Amino acid sequence: MVRATNPHLLIVEGVLERLYGLEERRVAPKGTLPSDLAAAAGASALDRARLAPSDVDLLIFAGVSEDLEEPATAHVVAHKLAVTAPVFDVKNACNGVLNALQIADALIRTGTHTTVMVVTGELPSRLMRLPVADRSELAYAMPAYTGGDMGAALLVQASDTPGLIATRFAADSAGWDAATMVNPYFGSEDRPRCPRIDSESLVRSCLGFAQDGVREMAELGFKIGDADLVCVHQASMPFTRTLCAAVGAEPERVVPVFPRYGNVGTGSLPLQLVEAQNAGRLHRGDLVALFGLASGTSCGLALCQW
Repeated sequence: MVRATNPHLLIVEGVLERLYGLEERRVAPKGTLPSDLAAAAGASALDRARLAPSDVDLLIFAGVSEDLEEPATAHVVAHKLAVTAPVFDVKNACNGVLNALQIADALIRTGTHTTVMVVTGELPSRLMRLPVADRSELAYAMPAYTGGDMGAALLVQASDTPGLIATRFAADSAGWDAATMVNPYFGSEDRPRCPRIDSESLVRSCLGFAQDGVREMAELGFKIGDADLVCVHQASMPFTRTLCAAVGAEPERVVPVFPRYGNVGTGSLPLQLVEAQNAGRLHRGDLVALFGLASGTSCGLALCQW
């Protein structure tokens, strides 16, 4: 598609696999909305947990993709699931799900809620910028070609034995311009409507954050080697390998999902949990370290006892 739209550029076959490690991705059927993906995942989560929609007393939508600017997409998801609880959206680029887990944990610990559903529905395949003026413009647009569509849902419940041991977050907001997508209603008129990603600047900022996350683990009394499973946001395979090296994580502790699914945004960490569970690599009582990295730039760490 990229080559056909840009005959003025020489784009060799297989460039996405060589640069990013992308072999395949999932693209939702035409007409699919983020809420459709989130609701399907939410229904599956309720079924696996043997819960009814009425058992959910808060629903949080945390995707980058949205059905609407207003109202919150969480309302649409709740309606499709027949959930009648309060709802709201959380948005922080690819760290949205981790931030939603932080909020869910805090509200459960205060006794405000007992069963919180966190959902996301991502459609980054719609964000490809196919016509590009030159190779420089192509370099900024190319990371968006790896986006894969994904719905995900997590259920968090009150328990005498907390599953979320700790969450930590940090931000370097001076780097907000490294990866941007303009709001079509209120954004700057001189910026393209598709994502513009400065991969080098983004990676440089994220690597510093990754090492901060390891220090946070140490302060909590854990080291990376204690984790039975390490999940990191996977924006490409080179990025994943570089990130694992930065935090000192052995590659076998990480489930590679990017080659088959691409960059699924906020769905990346939940997808790794599901893939690990399906492969028999995640068991009750396992220590799981979730490292989230996102444009903005921001990082998040969640330590979980499964």
